[in-house]
Amino acid sequence: MSGIYFDHAATTPVDSRVKETMLPYFDEYFGNPSSIHSFGQKAAEAVDRAREQVAKMLNCNIREVVFTSGATEANNIAIWGVVNRVNEILRQASAFTNVTAGRQDDNNRVGHFITTAIEHPAVRRVYQKLEKLGHEVTFVEVDDAGVIKFDQLKAAIKDNTVLVSVMYANNEVGSVNLIEQIGQLVAEKKQERQEGDLPLYFHTDAVQAINYLDTDVEKLQCDFLALSGHKIYGPKGIGVLYIRAGVKIDPPMQGGSHEWNIRPGTLNVPGIVGLGRAVELVQEEKQMRIDHVAELKKILIEELKEIEEIRIFSAEKNGLPNIVNVSFYRAEGESMLMMLDMDGIAISTGSACSSGALEPSHVLTAMGVEKEWTHGSIRISFGKDNTLGEVKDFVKKIKPIVNRLRDMAPEIK
Repeated sequence: MSGIYFDHAATTPVDSRVKETMLPYFDEYFGNPSSIHSFGQKAAEAVDRAREQVAKMLNCNIREVVFTSGATEANNIAIWGVVNRVNEILRQASAFTNVTAGRQDDNNRVGHFITTAIEHPAVRRVYQKLEKLGHEVTFVEVDDAGVIKFDQLKAAIKDNTVLVSVMYANNEVGSVNLIEQIGQLVAEKKQERQEGDLPLYFHTDAVQAINYLDTDVEKLQCDFLALSGHKIYGPKGIGVLYIRAGVKIDPPMQGGSHEWNIRPGTLNVPGIVGLGRAVELVQEEKQMRIDHVAELKKILIEELKEIEEIRIFSAEKNGLPNIVNVSFYRAEGESMLMMLDMDGIAISTGSACSSGALEPSHVLTAMGVEKEWTHGSIRISFGKDNTLGEVKDFVKKIKPIVNRLRDMAPEIK
């Protein structure tokens, strides 16, 4: 399609080099990798190669890499897997104590979960469901830059805390959390646990981070990490869940013995091959991609600041280099999106998974942004192939659109 695409935080086009790598696995090497005949083993070799590519990027063992249908499934497997595991521990303990899942006992051993107020719906809605089921969940607040309050997180960890989920980088405003510092904190808290205590794990949704941040799991000290192929110029429908060796979960799905008995189902070989190649390209080109989108972001922010009554919610230096979340006072975000789309420019009003919702962005609300400003926010997210000319074209077209919408808008008293 022609036009300007500024919505790479929602999805990215498949890199031509990735597509070329995938093609033979649709019809030439089409075997089921679980089959022992030569057709199957040819496919299995490709899966093994992709697993090695992912393990290299994450600095982990190949047996710690689990292929999934995407990051949503990966996040769900991690969280529900821990829930199921803890429930089983408590069930067994209840035969000897008064511990009952969903109720606090004298020993404070009922499982407690910690997450943040700005998680992607793939995580946030799971924890909201857990609350409805009677589990105890703490939602840690963020500051006005969208970064979680570390001291509040530290204070929230209790003797019965079993899982801490903190996204690496936010998909709406591009804020980056101190995952290394949080990983160290959780690791220290683990050391304080005694034999027989509930386990404690650390999980991070790293979907937006893969292109631009360090994802060495040894440095991050995470037990679970989720990533998605379609955010890194790979195909849709494929993702990864990293599970640290020694971590025990009870997977939410049952079936075959695929993926180390964690995620059953015939493997998506073309998708896995494409993800492996996309990961490889990220490693080769990461700094070049960072420098490119950071320059576009810098120029865009400079241009936008010439427009009156705007607020930029993305950090200019400490956040992701490709995301700019900006709000135009008295200009409604959805209207801007549609008018820009008519001009051949694709942007977002926040998370693509939340588009269409009438309520204000939960991320901007958590940052303390007033309702009248959240409605005027849009997200521009650059990719490796965007150009300075496209940025200039966007600025040229957004200015009259904002003016037109402000002229149409009622006065706010």
